[in-house]
Order: sequence, then structure tokens, then C-alpha cells
Amino acid sequence: MKLHIIGAGCPNATAKRYGSAFVLDVGGDRLMVDCGPAATYKMAQIGITPESIDRLFFTHHHFDHNVDFPCLALTRWDQALGTEPPLTIYGPPPTARFVDAIMGAQGAFHEDVTARVEHPASHMCHQWRGGSLPRPRPVYDVHEIDEGEVAKTDRWTCTAARVHHCEPYLISVAYRFESDEGSIVFAADCGDCPEIRRFAKDADTIVMACTHFGRNERNGAIVDVITGTPEVAGIANEANIGRVVLTHTSPNYLKPGVIERSIGEIARSYAGQIVFPDELVTVNLSK
Repeated sequence: MKLHIIGAGCPNATAKRYGSAFVLDVGGDRLMVDCGPAATYKMAQIGITPESIDRLFFTHHHFDHNVDFPCLALTRWDQALGTEPPLTIYGPPPTARFVDAIMGAQGAFHEDVTARVEHPASHMCHQWRGGSLPRPRPVYDVHEIDEGEVAKTDRWTCTAARVHHCEPYLISVAYRFESDEGSIVFAADCGDCPEIRRFAKDADTIVMACTHFGRNERNGAIVDVITGTPEVAGIANEANIGRVVLTHTSPNYLKPGVIERSIGEIARSYAGQIVFPDELVTVNLSK
């Protein structure tokens, strides 16, 4: 099991970290969790093609988690031969409306898709890649999910739980993937809540936000909806998690010593492995 860190930042655009996106290699499959800014380009930088992604899981619909979806979906379709399985997409409401507004029959890219399906130049490019005519339009298999089992193969199982973040404006879910290779939870941007502590119980790895050093007079509303060092340590200890992978950092974390301070604060009370990776890094999660 391997975790590719595609996006490890927040909505602030910086040269080193921007948005959230991850690719999980498990059971011979390549699964994508969230698709934040420039995810498709950053995947290309480490040799991951859109065509290798058959399943995409949205945790919630803040733009720093979903804005590169059109690029991923269109590139995957445009470079495909037409015989590949449709991209399967999971996420809480409004996932179906979101996908339809972008890629549907009257969606934002309808004219682009029509031109590529109908124009002779596009036919030629498609045939050069090994495709045949008529060129098929893109197809998406969309599943709006809530809690419980999301997807299952003979190699891995995915379940979801609702977690606290920005209700009532957005629904947010955490995902848990279980396989013979191990278990991993993607907590996304959730704040500390009983649901994530129960859902992550005894997981080998949890991917979670580390955006602050605890409550102060300026950040009360932020601490309520997204985790920082005290919450990471508390959740990891109570849930008996073997490894934490920290992400969703603000530009403040690019200052010298801030990441080291975060690791040190968590390590004071948590004895498991702490990983605070850069983008475009692969973390080996094998037991």
C-alpha cells in the first residue's frame, strides 16, 4: 500500500503546497481521494496518469478539494481509447449535481466535448492514439454517498462516516479503506468530533489536517472545524492509530521550524509514527 501526496495545502496558492489531493495504491488499484488545484499536473510530475485513475472519492465540496475535477475528467477521457471503464465518482451531496453541471449534457464543457467528438481533427488524434470511430462521449458513474459501505472489491473495502466540518453549508465525510495490506482513514478537513474518533479506531494510518497549534483568542471558529496539533494527538491516541500523515497546511507552515514544531508538539503525547510530507512524495504504508 502506497500513498501519493498530490496536494498537501489549503486554499492559499503557494509554490510548494496548494489544495488537497491524494492517490492511494491498494490491492493493485489506484484510488484518488479529492482533486484539488492543479492535481492533474502534479500527478504528471510523479508519473501518475489520469487514465490510471478509475475511482475518485470526494470528502466534501470546498474548491480546494474539487476544483481540478474538470481537468482530471477531461484529460482522462480525451487520452482514452474508448474501451476503458467509466470514471466512478463517490461523494456526499451535491456530488451528482456538481458532476452534471460540469460534464453533463448541458454542462460547462458540453461544447468542448462535442467538438472533440465531432471534429475531423479530433477524430484523427483519437485514431492516432489507437481509438476507433465513432468516438464515444465521456461517461461517469456517480454515487452520492452517506455513511456505511461505499465500495467493495475482492481486494479492498471502503466505508464512510459523516464528520464535522462546515455544516449546514457542506456535508463532509471521512473514508476508511481496509485491505490485507493495511487500513487507512482520510479524515479530510474535519474538526475533532466523536464520529472521527470512532471511525478511525485501530486504523494503521490516518491522513488529517494540521493547521494550527490549538485555540487562541483569534482562531476559535477555525479550531472548531479543522484539526491542529492538540486534536491530532488526542484523536490518534484515543483511536489507537499507528501512523499519522499530516496535511492541509497554511502558508504559515512554510516558515522555518513550523513543521518541526508541529511534529514535536504531537510527539509529546503520541508515540506512533508522525509523517509530515511535502507534495509529490510517496509514503510507503506497508506493514
